[in-house]
Amino acid sequence: MSPDLHRRLAPGRVLAGARTRVLLAFVVLLALSTVASTLALRQLLLARAGERVDGALVQEVDEFRELVRDGRNPLTGDRFGGDVKALFDVFLLRNVPGEGEAIFTFVDGRPYKPSEVPSRQLLERVLELGAAGGAERGEVATPQGDVRYLAVPVEVRGRRRGEFVVSANIGQERAEVVQAVQTAAGVSLAVLLIASALAWVIAGRVLAPLRTLRTTAQAITETDLTRRLDVHGRDEIAELGRTFNAMLDRLEAAFASQKALVSDAGHELRTPITIVRGHLEPLGDDPAEREETVALVTDELDRMARFVDDLLLLAKAEQADFLRPGPLDLDVLTDELYAKAQALAERDWRLVGSGTVRLTADRQRLTQAVMQLAQNAVQHTGPSDRIALGSAVGGGWARLWVADGGPGVAASEQARIFDRFHRSVDGRRRSDGAGLGLSIVRAIAEAHGGHVELDSREGHGATFTLIVPTEPPSQEAAP
Repeated sequence: MSPDLHRRLAPGRVLAGARTRVLLAFVVLLALSTVASTLALRQLLLARAGERVDGALVQEVDEFRELVRDGRNPLTGDRFGGDVKALFDVFLLRNVPGEGEAIFTFVDGRPYKPSEVPSRQLLERVLELGAAGGAERGEVATPQGDVRYLAVPVEVRGRRRGEFVVSANIGQERAEVVQAVQTAAGVSLAVLLIASALAWVIAGRVLAPLRTLRTTAQAITETDLTRRLDVHGRDEIAELGRTFNAMLDRLEAAFASQKALVSDAGHELRTPITIVRGHLEPLGDDPAEREETVALVTDELDRMARFVDDLLLLAKAEQADFLRPGPLDLDVLTDELYAKAQALAERDWRLVGSGTVRLTADRQRLTQAVMQLAQNAVQHTGPSDRIALGSAVGGGWARLWVADGGPGVAASEQARIFDRFHRSVDGRRRSDGAGLGLSIVRAIAEAHGGHVELDSREGHGATFTLIVPTEPPSQEAAP
């Protein structure tokens, strides 16, 4: 036996498996329902058996009472008068007890021509009836089984002269009911076993996709995230498979992004390290040379520090405490941004619009994003070029934009310009940083539940628009 099969067939693993738990739940529910239905069937059959016996007893008594009310002997036509024995003789001659039934007659407290010898228990009960007077329905236990009886007194001229008793062996009826219930229980047990076997097979087929899911998950490694489940249908298992595939898509994208981040970060850090090492290794004793080298090394270290800070900021953007939202007025924020942007460089700065709304957002992060856009515009314009800044409100969304008259963004670059470490291949819009500025802008926008839009034509400048909801992100969806 292979180790994998031995592990799958281990007692603890089998008992803890989903297939076993499903089967146990099915068996328990079916067993409980079978027991409940069997008990209910038994009570129903016993009740109906009692009703049949009572009906037969009442029918015999009604026929006897009909003969008493008529008062004539149908054989001779004479009236019975006070002859109780003649009354009993005619009734016993005309009526034959059914199976399990017996008729007993008593004259002056003594048995008279019974259809069978009454049991001692029934005889004692009838004698008690004669002493108490009145009709009685009851049940007594005899050696032949439980006997249900119906006894009525026979009175002549106000004087009690006898008793008419009809009985039925209800124990025999009950024994037949028990036998029928036992047969039904045996059939139910057979059905339970067959249904359990079918449930085991069906549960195995239903849970087969889960075993495939486990196998696929075990086969996935950090170097191979290409495996996917073959999903069919629209049930819950199929939805689980689609969700698992979507998770793998996200993981594959995250791993690819992480791999690209490590590669790009290593490339960006390797350049300043090489520069620093190249100037420190041949460093001599000349004070002027040392001062120049220190200045160059300090500049490269500052650039590395800025790069590391940007990476940390992007990593923090995925955390819940990245934003500290609060109420702020868009028009006041726009005026502040315009004042701060003018200090970046000598440009033809213009404020072309100011929206009025109180929104819920992080003032510092929005300022950081817009200042990054403004700095980006400064790097791609000259001293006399125009840079416009403004804001507007519409449809529950606030828009902050920066428009420059620089060289614009090529159509082939617009889809990737917000990616980390991306730089234009033609060099028309190249910043002094590591290509993380616009990625930070996008991260801030998405953290607010919004996004960034770019409107540009090559040679006609570019407009970057930061779009955020006026309410918390959970209450709106990006347009």
